[in-house]
Amino acid sequence: MRCVVQRVSSSSVTVNGTVSGQIDAGLMVLIGVSVDDTEADLKYMAEKVPNLRIFDDENGVMNRSVLDVGGSILAVSQFTLYGDARGGRRPSYIRAAKPDKADALYEQLIARWREKGVHVETGIFRTDMKVALVNDGPVTILLDSEKQF
Repeated sequence: MRCVVQRVSSSSVTVNGTVSGQIDAGLMVLIGVSVDDTEADLKYMAEKVPNLRIFDDENGVMNRSVLDVGGSILAVSQFTLYGDARGGRRPSYIRAAKPDKADALYEQLIARWREKGVHVETGIFRTDMKVALVNDGPVTILLDSEKQF
């Protein structure tokens, strides 16, 4: 499982001209699910993202999590995080999970974040989404449950 985590002062996702999810300060998280993902990958991201210390403390040091600051998460599915463009000009998505598996793990991840007390807004799975955000910092962190980066 891969996540692109961005610390934002605001973010929204729009589908067919209608806002489906919108947050103020918090994290905008793009989520990619691979064909090989298991419960262990899900558990890793369920713990890692809300506990990632990328918000400033009283000394201006990134030492607080989205849980600590009472921020929200805007979660957006993005199979293209598993696009492999090493071989040519058109990315291969062979490592991206099929929609049924990807949607199930995406929904489970959101549920686990909500169980931790995080307010989570979402995009709409398998739709053309327009994502807007104000990256605060900018701060962008790449996470991979296989720890490839």
